[in-house]
Amino acid sequence: QVQLVESGGGLVQAGGSLRLSCVASGTIFSINTMGWYRQAPGEQRDLVASITRAGNINYADSVKGRFTITRDNAKNTVYLQMNSLKPEDTAVYYCYVDHAFRGRYWGQGTQVTVSS
Repeated sequence: QVQLVESGGGLVQAGGSLRLSCVASGTIFSINTMGWYRQAPGEQRDLVASITRAGNINYADSVKGRFTITRDNAKNTVYLQMNSLKPEDTAVYYCYVDHAFRGRYWGQGTQVTVSS
């Protein structure tokens, strides 16, 4: 089993910044990809950014140039630095990890609200 604990969500004005963190614990030695999805009310859950253990990164087009994903393998933590936030970034953000043998695990979600 893998447990994920997220932190860093909140309320911010448009143009502001937030940093999300997600710490993995448990059976973590075979984790490959870590990343973030988000889900706005009435919408599907969409990928925001992902990073592999080797450091390969993927971003959604809507966040390129504004969000930065990083990873600290020693701390089993993935971060999402979100700058120049827009009201359309408002959503619940979910951390996830892909375990080589056990599949995907999800965090509980953290709310990000961007006011205009």
